[in-house]
Amino acid sequence: MKVIVSGAAGVLGEAVRDAFLKEGATVSCIAIGREGIDADGAAWFACPDLADEHATNSAVDKALAWMGGIDALVHVAGAFDWKKVEDSSVADWRALYTANVETTLVTVKACLPSMRAGASIVAVGAASAQPAGVGMAAYGAAKSGVGRLIEALAQEIAPRGIRANAVLPSIIDTPRNRADMPEADPATWTSPASVADAISFLARPGSRAISGALIPVTHNG
Repeated sequence: MKVIVSGAAGVLGEAVRDAFLKEGATVSCIAIGREGIDADGAAWFACPDLADEHATNSAVDKALAWMGGIDALVHVAGAFDWKKVEDSSVADWRALYTANVETTLVTVKACLPSMRAGASIVAVGAASAQPAGVGMAAYGAAKSGVGRLIEALAQEIAPRGIRANAVLPSIIDTPRNRADMPEADPATWTSPASVADAISFLARPGSRAISGALIPVTHNG
């Protein structure tokens, strides 16, 4: 299996990379400022901005050439910001839209021409977007946008035999989240490995009957 993981440098991206490598996949990782083959055999291709079509197309083309094709795209890139509506600016909303929706759109469009029947796309939404709580309006709107993109995309590419789904994690247990929420109990959060396992399942043929789904990944696995 040949997999591109976009936005792979974060904690979840690394977990996704590890999950596919353990299952014997050939993995290309796209991230800011990282190039070369890592110790586990994954290839890294630098892209300064996944919302930039030229930069993303260039990185994807290099990844496709290295792997000789693609069976799955896993788009992990995104951003989070907690801010109440009355304290937010239009620039805050645009930044989250760009980081979450535009990066998904641009990366999907870069990969789709090379995808064949049986291929799959998995994006990352957020359980907190439905419904959104205090301080989550801009982030929830952006992640809802990812969900709508995936739902429509799944319908559009179904005739080609390609699937698209998204996972909706709750709070992921990362060092950054622990630092930002020192009073929260991480025992109730979801591990990066658990989210990666769900993503791996959706990317593989065993989930061939699932497309257009937004799947909550919220158990404290």
